[in-house]
Amino acid sequence: MGKVEWERMFPDELERAFNVCPLLYYTYGLCEPHGPQNALGLDALKAHAIACLAAREHGGIVAPVDYWHIHELGGYALWSERTIGQVPHSWLTAVPPWVHFKNVLYQIRQADALGFHAVILLTGHYGPNWEDLNTLVGLVQPFVSARLYSLPDFQANTPGFAGDGHSGGDHAGRVETSLLWALMPELVDIGRVPEDTSSHPYAMGADVLESDRRIGERMVADEVRYLGERACELLAAYDTAPHSERLVTFAQTEALWQQVVWPRLKEFKTMQPSWGWDDDALAPDSMWRANWQVPDPDGAPWR
Repeated sequence: MGKVEWERMFPDELERAFNVCPLLYYTYGLCEPHGPQNALGLDALKAHAIACLAAREHGGIVAPVDYWHIHELGGYALWSERTIGQVPHSWLTAVPPWVHFKNVLYQIRQADALGFHAVILLTGHYGPNWEDLNTLVGLVQPFVSARLYSLPDFQANTPGFAGDGHSGGDHAGRVETSLLWALMPELVDIGRVPEDTSSHPYAMGADVLESDRRIGERMVADEVRYLGERACELLAAYDTAPHSERLVTFAQTEALWQQVVWPRLKEFKTMQPSWGWDDDALAPDSMWRANWQVPDPDGAPWR
């Protein structure tokens, strides 16, 4: 198969691809420090590239990548203080959960309005956001005709780095670095890793020097195969499942957000003040303090 990227296709190419396989991939990530050795867009870059490979091999269309993702508040701020530290600039493309997930809901609306039978939502950004993505999909699936499936990319990396099934994901360590090295070698420079890796600059993983481009290629192939299997299952499920009315209008989407998602938002894991650390406070002069405290959704003006 040739082009699969929505934004790079002509209308007739999109029509042909849709008629052959009415499957859509949405991919997510953000720009954040991934050690000195990786480009900051690693999360979204790997998710989008893997989705494109899966679509070329198994069919489907890949939507434009979404680089704006959750960070800076709650546990993310605490994690940043511990792993990124005080730096001149964070270079994050960060938004709060209520912005990200409402955007995701509108993206699901567009897929359903266009008549896609199946949608895979793949995030390369970790922390608890992927669990909330699963929650969102579960909440809205009864109101959407397309079959939905969401996952972090490490879930598709089933054998993991060592083939033992125990190292499917990390942050800027041997797994993520190897994946990006296999997908876009020009965006990885192992020579930037300092001799003393114990300092973990810019949230670098401690095992980064074990990174291997060839292992990255194997992990990419594993993820492409996994996504192809899930795609077949979703398309088959669409043919047998009872279908809801399609989610088409902005008014329908706003009602779904207000009546179904919003009442559950304060339960989302990305809305919690910490990730269970004993020390869950930031110093008054921390650069991560500004957006650390999560507002209470009840009565908040930003909904």
